[in-house]
Parts: sequence; C-alpha cells; structure tokens
Amino acid sequence: MKVTILTAALAAVPASLAAPTKGHEGKTRGLDDLAKRAGLLYFGTAIDNPFSSPKAVDPKYQEIARNSHEFGQVTPANGQKWMYIEPERNVFNYTYGDAIIKPAKKNGQMRRCHNLLWHSQLPDWLTSKNYTKPELLSIMENHIKHEASYYKNECYAWDVVNEAFNEDGTLREDLWLWTIGPDYMEYAFKFARKYAGHGTKLYYNDYNIERIQNKSTAVVNLVKTFRKKGVPIDGVGLQAHFTTGSTPSYEDQLANINRFNSLGVEVALTELDVRVSLPDSPEKQAQQAKDYAASVKACKDAKNCVGVTVWDFWDPVSWVPGVFAGKGNACLWAEDFTKKPAYYAVADALRN
Repeated sequence: MKVTILTAALAAVPASLAAPTKGHEGKTRGLDDLAKRAGLLYFGTAIDNPFSSPKAVDPKYQEIARNSHEFGQVTPANGQKWMYIEPERNVFNYTYGDAIIKPAKKNGQMRRCHNLLWHSQLPDWLTSKNYTKPELLSIMENHIKHEASYYKNECYAWDVVNEAFNEDGTLREDLWLWTIGPDYMEYAFKFARKYAGHGTKLYYNDYNIERIQNKSTAVVNLVKTFRKKGVPIDGVGLQAHFTTGSTPSYEDQLANINRFNSLGVEVALTELDVRVSLPDSPEKQAQQAKDYAASVKACKDAKNCVGVTVWDFWDPVSWVPGVFAGKGNACLWAEDFTKKPAYYAVADALRN
C-alpha cells in the first residue's frame, strides 16, 4: 500500500480516535479491551502458520498477534484442518495446531478451534477412495475423537461443520453428503459433543449467511431441526467475508443475528474481513472502515453475539489476494503495520 493513500485516508479519522485509549493502569487499550468493556467475550484474530504463510514469522506480526489487549481470542487459520491433523489415515500430527494454540493459552488468550468437518483441505487418502457409509462414519468419528480429545478443554468453541450449504440453501454436494447422506452433520455434532466435552461450544460455520436470505434460512432450519431432535448445537458462526461497498447493512446484520439468537444459540462473527478492489484509495479505505464498523456494531448490539474474529489482521498474510484476483488490503493493519481507518472505526463502534 502506498503511504500517501493511508495518510490521506487517516486525515478523515476523527481526532478522538487518533490516540489510543488508556486503561485504569495506564496501559494502552486495544480492541479486545474495548470489546470486553462493551459486553462481548472477545475480539480475536485468526493466525496463520509459517508453513503456509512465511511472512507470519515477522516479529512485529507475532508481537501484535500475541497482544492480548488487541486480541483476546485466537483461531488457527489452517493448522487444525484435516489435511494437517490427519495427513495419513490414523496418523495424527498436532504440530501446526499447537503452534497457534499453545502460545495463545500461555498468553491468556481464548481459543476458537477450526474445524472438524469440511469439504475442502482434505488429505488425498480420504478423497481418493470410495467408502461405504459405515466406513466413512467410522473414519469421521475416529478423526473427531482424536482431534477433539487432544484439544479437550483447550477450546472455547469448535467449528464442527464448515460451509455445508449452497447459496440457494440446498446442501453442498461433497464426500460427506454423497456417502453418508443429509444426516452426516448430526453425526458430526454428536461425535463432537462426545469427545470435546460439555464445556466447549459447538458451532455451525458458514459464509454469506450474514443477512436474511435462502442460505441463512437453511441454517436457521438446520438449528431448528437439531433442537427438535436433541442434536447438540450451541452457536452459529457468521464468517463475514465481505467486499467494500457491498457489505450487508448494520440493520440487516442485526436482524439476522437476532433471528439466530431467538432459536437459543449464540452467534459470533468468525472470519471478518473486507476486501478492496485494487488499486486502493482513500475513498475505498473510508468505505471499508464503515463496512467493518457496521458488522462490529451489529454484533455488539445483538442479543447474544459473543465476539468478533478477524480473518488475520495484517494485509501481507491475508488469504484474499490468492483467491480473489484484483482484490486485497482486507485487514485492519497495512503492510507497514500502520493501523488503517478501519481499525479506528472498529474501536469507535465498540466504544459507542
């Protein structure tokens, strides 16, 4: 990012936000301090492993990531996914997950664990063979048993099932649906409760469910079905991957969160970022700031939205440029580690 863009954008930041807030003991308050003061459990970030994002070894990045005043909760962006946890059948490797979880625990940061069941980032041994339903259920239970048991009492929440629905609200065609059938999610949540214990919140997690439409309604119906059948589910994760200028409004997000809360489950924004169409500009950063603030304020004002997690906080380690051509600058910190207008807008949303 060009310094001139950031400088110009910061000129629009209210003077009251230009200086960090001080706590009672004179320590600088970060976003997690503000979130807790606003009644949330945490403001957190996903952190990536150096094996997949080499820039994540940057000392300044690590310093900010481990700052519990900024981030009171940490999520492993990749290290707990199936391809890294069980790269060979019944061979488990917790190195990449532990690289995120253990320092967070040492720092007193909460942990959201991500994820137990997904259609993507699966190992070849799992996807290259056809299974019967009993065989795949056995594989699923064995995986969840080992991973959830290993991290038992280490996670505030698990994203148990990730991204199971299409945009029209139908179930995604994948290995789990083809082989086990529509009830595969019920099995996953029951296995998660059995092995993760009763102290861990069990979440369904997805993107494009932040406003009321077909996909979010499908998740509402999933929760209702689970509740009726006695399938354990405690929360719904709204990933909140947005594009500058097309983010759902504060009102739309608040109404949607409250709809889930009315079913008796908590909600969290689990992967918030707001990507920009490049090249960036002061105007785009100003809009990005408004978009971030709308989401954070909706969570803060909802009946039971427990916290916000950004999907990493530093532009150079963001997943966005590698997936969305011509998009980037989606995070709260710029390449030079300057806090962007979006950071100050989030802080303001938490204060007010």
